Amino acid sequence: MTTITDRARELTVSREPFVHATVVRAQEPTSARPGDAAVILPDGSIEGFVGGVCAESSVRAAALDTLRDGNALLLRVLPDGAATFPEAPGARVVVNPCHSGGAIEIFLRPMLPTPVLRLVGSTPISAAVATLAAFLDFEVATSGDHAGCTAVVVAGLGKGEQEAIRAALDAGVEFIALVAGRKRGAVVLDELELTDAERARVHTPAGLDIGARTPQEIALSIMAEVVRAIRVDGLARCAGTPVARQQQAVDPVCGMTVLVGPETPHARVDGQDHWFCCAGCRTSFTAA
Repeated sequence: MTTITDRARELTVSREPFVHATVVRAQEPTSARPGDAAVILPDGSIEGFVGGVCAESSVRAAALDTLRDGNALLLRVLPDGAATFPEAPGARVVVNPCHSGGAIEIFLRPMLPTPVLRLVGSTPISAAVATLAAFLDFEVATSGDHAGCTAVVVAGLGKGEQEAIRAALDAGVEFIALVAGRKRGAVVLDELELTDAERARVHTPAGLDIGARTPQEIALSIMAEVVRAIRVDGLARCAGTPVARQQQAVDPVCGMTVLVGPETPHARVDGQDHWFCCAGCRTSFTAA
């Protein structure tokens, strides 16, 4: 039988992003117990158990948020009418509308694959970028194709640049840095006859303007721009399955926010769609 630990290991090896959820506190009455665990995938599906149907939607929504921003989160699911428990950095409070009255705390840890930086060119600058990128915990690739790369740095200084840029664009890489002066870089891109969208993905001169001169300083400016693209601009750390942005709706019976999906209880009344946290709320609504 495959355990959640085994499943998490499989996802890590295959470089698939997921969230590891662990129940760290449970207050009776509740079906979850401390130590219960699950993994939540980018499509919102849950494997394992960290609470009943009333808590599941909140867990799913919070987990997808952590995949998008990369920050761990402590989710507190409290019964309706419980004493106020203010949110704090790294924590979120949601209300459980179910009648059980229990409370649980779930630690959500996003597990994101190491970002991959592909280097093109054998120059002192590319060597310096490789050293610094490895120090920053990037996986550095100097051969193979560009598929799955977070960013590509083209540092051939005139050798094979256009081919490398075209291949990276065709592979769907969102951040491509061309090491070249402003004038030569513009000429290279003009000759490629890129669309506006493609040109926006190629950054030249590569790196932030810090007055860099040595290969090491240039590498610092390039990696600073890559890190800023990830941390500030929202560049995906890993290419692959996008994180689902599911529609949300408010259950008209209990007031709980639910994610709308194929399995979400649904009813269409008087030409208007309604979604529910569970079949019981749907039954109460349609009966009324």
